[in-house]
Amino acid sequence: MAGIVTAPSVTAVLRAHAENRPEKQASAFVTDGFMADPFATDPARADAVRWLDYAGLDEGARSVAARLRAAGVVPGDRVVLLHPAGLPFLTAFFGCLYAGAVAVPSSLPGRYRHERHRVRRIVADSGAAVILTDAATHGEVEEWMAEEGLGRVPLLVSDEETEAGPDPDGWTMPDAGHDTLAVLQYTSGSTGDPKGVMISHGNLLHNSARLIDALGMDDNFPAGGWIPHFHDMGLMGSILPQLMTGSTTFLMSPTTFLKRPHLWLHMIDRFDLKASAAPDFAYDVCSRRVTEAQSEGLDLSRWHYALDGSEPVRAAVLDRFHQRFARHGLRADALAPCYGMAEATLFISGSFRTEPRVVEVAAELLERHEFRPAVTAADEPLRQVVSCGPPLGAEVRVVDPDTLRVLPEGSVGEVWVRGDIVGQGYFDREATNEDEFRATTADGDPGYLRTGDLGALHEGELYITGRIKDVLNLRGRNLYPQDIEHELRAQRPELGNLVGACFAVPGEGPQGDEVLVVTHEVRGIKEEERLRELAAEMRLTVAREFGAPVGAVLLLRPGGVRRTTSGKIQRSAMRELFRTGELEPTYADYQPSLLRRPAPAEATA
Repeated sequence: MAGIVTAPSVTAVLRAHAENRPEKQASAFVTDGFMADPFATDPARADAVRWLDYAGLDEGARSVAARLRAAGVVPGDRVVLLHPAGLPFLTAFFGCLYAGAVAVPSSLPGRYRHERHRVRRIVADSGAAVILTDAATHGEVEEWMAEEGLGRVPLLVSDEETEAGPDPDGWTMPDAGHDTLAVLQYTSGSTGDPKGVMISHGNLLHNSARLIDALGMDDNFPAGGWIPHFHDMGLMGSILPQLMTGSTTFLMSPTTFLKRPHLWLHMIDRFDLKASAAPDFAYDVCSRRVTEAQSEGLDLSRWHYALDGSEPVRAAVLDRFHQRFARHGLRADALAPCYGMAEATLFISGSFRTEPRVVEVAAELLERHEFRPAVTAADEPLRQVVSCGPPLGAEVRVVDPDTLRVLPEGSVGEVWVRGDIVGQGYFDREATNEDEFRATTADGDPGYLRTGDLGALHEGELYITGRIKDVLNLRGRNLYPQDIEHELRAQRPELGNLVGACFAVPGEGPQGDEVLVVTHEVRGIKEEERLRELAAEMRLTVAREFGAPVGAVLLLRPGGVRRTTSGKIQRSAMRELFRTGELEPTYADYQPSLLRRPAPAEATA
C-alpha cells in the first residue's frame, strides 16, 4: 500500500507497470464469443475475450494524449468520455491523464429524453473542451450532439487508426502530483441534477491503496465485473485498484448482465475472479432469475469477495443469494457489504472475511433515530439492518444534521466523513462545497464531508439506515421508503422481480400533513379487477406493517420507475413526475383527499 500512495500520480504507476511488466495482461473484455456459450467457450479464444497488456495500454494512452494535444487540449481541460463498455475506454481514460487533462466519464446519451439531457448537462457543467468517443459509437454521438446543439464542442475518436495520426513516441509526461485534478466523477443524480466530484490523483491512489489493503490484493489478483466504467464503483472499485497493483481487471457489458445475469457468475468462475462487486439489486436479480439449467456446472468457491454496495444492503437479499448459490461453492463469508460514495472517491467501510452481521432493531425506536438491537423476541415490529463493516477508508462520525452535534454510539444521524479519499468538492459549486465538503461539527472539529446518508455506529461498525432526503415524515413518524418497498415485494410475489418508489407529497387540510404515494412496476397483469385487488392489497400491507395510510397507489409498466445509471431509485424524480402528472400508470388508485393529484388513469392493457 505504501508504494502506491507514495507514487506521485496514477500515470506514474501505470508507466512503471508498462516498463516493468509490458506483456502482463492489464485488462480483458469478455465479449459475445464467451456470452454465446459460457459452458463450452475456451477463454483463450480471440472471439471470446479481448486482451490488453500493459504495453498496449500505455501505447494507446500515449496515442490518445498526443491526439488531444494536437487538438489544442491543455492540462486542466475537461474531456468528456462517451464510450460503450470495452477496452477503448481504458486507453481513452488514461490518455486524458497522460495529456494532463481531466477525464469526465459519462454514460452514452441513450434513447430516452432524460438520459440524453443528463449527458448534455454533464458536457455543459464540466465546460468540456472536447468530447471523446470510439469509432463504433462515433455516429451515434455525432447525431446526439447535433440534436442537443453541441456542434461547437470538438468530437474526437480515441481509437481511430490513421497513418497520419499523432506519434505516441512524441508524447511527454505532464507534471502531476497528488493535488492534480484527474477526474470529474459525476454523481448518479438520485436526488437531483448530476454534480461533478473533483477527484485528484492523490484521491485515486489512496482509495486504491485502501481497497488493496482491505482485500489483500497483489499483482496476481484477478477481479472485475459488469459495473459501468463511468460509475465510481466500476472505475474506482473494479478497474483502478487492479491496474495500480499490476494485476488484471476483467470487464463485461452491463447490458449483458441485465439480459443474462447468469453470465456474470460464469465469468467469475471461468476467469477465477477473486473479487467482483455489484449493487444490492444485482444479487437479488441473480437469486430470482438464474435458473438451475443456467447455473449447472457453476463453481463459485474461488470467489473470495462478493462486494455489495452502492445502495442499501438488504439482509434478505444476502441470505437468499447465499442459499441459492451455496451448493455452487459460494461461502457465506464471501458476502461483503460495503459503504462508499463518489464524493469520497469510493470506499469508506466494508465487512470482509466474515459472515455479514445483521442486527434486528425495534422499528419504533428507529423511527425516533435510535439504533437499539432487540435483546429478545418481541411482538413489536423489527427491522433488519446490515453492517457495512468498520470504517477503513476514512474517519467517520455520526452527527445530528440540524444541531451538528456529534452523536454517541447507538444514535442515528448523518454520516460525516474525513480523510484523504474525500474529493476536492463539486466542480464550480463553491457555495455548496463550503457546506458539504468542509463541514464543522458543533464542537469545532472541521473538514468533514456531509454524506446526506443516515446511519449509526454500533460496536465499531457502520450501519446505513437511509438517506435524509428520502426519509418519509408521516404524522410525526420517520419511515424509510426502502423498507416499505422491500416489504411490498416480500409479501406480493407479483412485484418480486421489479422495483418501486415510495415518497411523500403534501396533503390537504389545516395541518398540511404529507401523505404517502406508492408506485411500483408490474408485469403481465392486464385485468383491471386484478390490478385493483393488487393495489388494495398493497395498501393493506403498508397499513399493517407500518401503520401508515397510503394516499395513492400507482402501478406502472416495467421501466416506469426512474433509476440512475447504477440502478438507484430516483425517488425525488418520481415525486416530481407525480406532481406534474407525467407518470403513466396502468392502474391508479387515489384517496379523495390527496392534494394536487393527476387525473387517475384507466387500466390499460
